[in-house]
Amino acid sequence: MSLAKPHLEFSSVSMSEGFALVPGYPQGFTEKILAGSLDEKRGIGNRTRILKLDPGAFSTKPFVHDYWEEVYLLSGDLIVGNDEKGCGGQKFSGPTYACRPPGAAHGPFKSEGGCLLYEIHYYTGDRA
Repeated sequence: MSLAKPHLEFSSVSMSEGFALVPGYPQGFTEKILAGSLDEKRGIGNRTRILKLDPGAFSTKPFVHDYWEEVYLLSGDLIVGNDEKGCGGQKFSGPTYACRPPGAAHGPFKSEGGCLLYEIHYYTGDRA
């Protein structure tokens, strides 16, 4: 697995094809990796992806990981902090941005109408 991002020039990105279920996430959360990859066992690498939440999709537990995460809500609605039944939380709509250091608990997440998130994940070498 190459951890380096390739040199990419502008090319079209299909927003209807090429999305895959995200390992460890509930149904309705799909991703399209645009560039790069993470080796979470070794704590190295970086990736850029689009995360799509289908209408009504929600997670039930907060997420915590050991890499930096930058998230830009491109479109749709994102509810942060819902309970295990998908109720409650604070609603955001794009454009909004979040930057989370390693170890920061965030979520759970829900989307009523669906949303698209542009995310960058990376290790810096100073593990949390």
